[in-house]
Amino acid sequence: MSLQPANDANILWFLPTHGDGRYLGTQIGARDVDHAYLSQVARAADRLGYYGVLIPTGRSCEDSWVVASSLVPLTDTLRYLIAFRPGLLNPSLAARMAATFDRISGGRLLINIVTGGDPSENTGDGIFLGHDARYEITREFLKIWKSLLNGETVDYTGEHLRIENGKILFPAVQSPHPKLFFGGSSESGIDVAAELVDTYLTWGEPPALVAEKLRRVAQAAEARGRRLNFGIRLHVIVRETTQAAWEAAEDLIRHVDDATIAKAQQRFAGMDSVGQQRMAALHGGSRERLEVSPNLWAGVGLVRGGAGTALVGNPDQVAARIHEYMELGIDHFILSGYPHLEEAYRFAELVFPRLPIRHSVMPPTGTANHGPFGEMVGNFYAPGARAAG
Repeated sequence: MSLQPANDANILWFLPTHGDGRYLGTQIGARDVDHAYLSQVARAADRLGYYGVLIPTGRSCEDSWVVASSLVPLTDTLRYLIAFRPGLLNPSLAARMAATFDRISGGRLLINIVTGGDPSENTGDGIFLGHDARYEITREFLKIWKSLLNGETVDYTGEHLRIENGKILFPAVQSPHPKLFFGGSSESGIDVAAELVDTYLTWGEPPALVAEKLRRVAQAAEARGRRLNFGIRLHVIVRETTQAAWEAAEDLIRHVDDATIAKAQQRFAGMDSVGQQRMAALHGGSRERLEVSPNLWAGVGLVRGGAGTALVGNPDQVAARIHEYMELGIDHFILSGYPHLEEAYRFAELVFPRLPIRHSVMPPTGTANHGPFGEMVGNFYAPGARAAG
């Protein structure tokens, strides 16, 4: 089947609860990611007009629910895409948590379901199931979770989960429930997505590979009488010139040595995540072939698991690549850059004006001085207007 191009898109940013800094794979230039810093990133994303922020999950991260709950009072319109793992939460508890968060935030909750592809991390969390069984738990969990948030009284007996007379008494703001995001590149993952989620997520592979994957997902959903939205997770390195952007990309991994790369790649090889295998295959652990598609750089994936590619270029080039993914049907972009505070500003200022953004990016009306923009010249003259970028 052919996918419909996206006419506009929602742009989200990322909260780096597992660490941040100016370089990868080193403590040089590292940043203390405490609550004050996460508040800065969230407030910046809110002020700049990002649709929302993704808060990751895993043992290398701060707890996503606690972090999101602490930041809601500090922001006005920013949505929180909270990642969590079905195998670690009872579906009834998760439904109450979601409903509560949605109410206290005024309907600003989004949910990212993460099945988990690292056997070592899973066993450390008490999950001793194989790949396909974990997706079956995800399926059972989502059926119960959605029914509870739909206001139903739930009796369910599955292979892994059982519930009798389950219900939640206080509903979420969003009806029938907060939107569900989910990524899974295996057949098991695609099957769950086709049946139960709202937005299917992929990591940033070259457009041809993304197109092939999205067609498979769309066909599986269509067979169930459903249509999905599509999103992509990418890093961004945008500068005012192409040369400066590629220099920034190389600078990001300047302190990464071969031993660190080998250690990281060995770690990733032990995972049973098909998506992680596809990410690793883009570069094979080699510095020699990191531009895997025009303006798509796989250097981040040398040492970082999960999303391992970045769009690199000047504002026009990065916007063009985003438009290319939109042509495939992608209408949600979850972006990040190092360091996350500065790069949130850089991307918004340089690339937002070049994109058809679905959500409003205008700052809230208030008493702040919204113009003229830029520092006054000679303490008297407003700086001349110029095109963005």
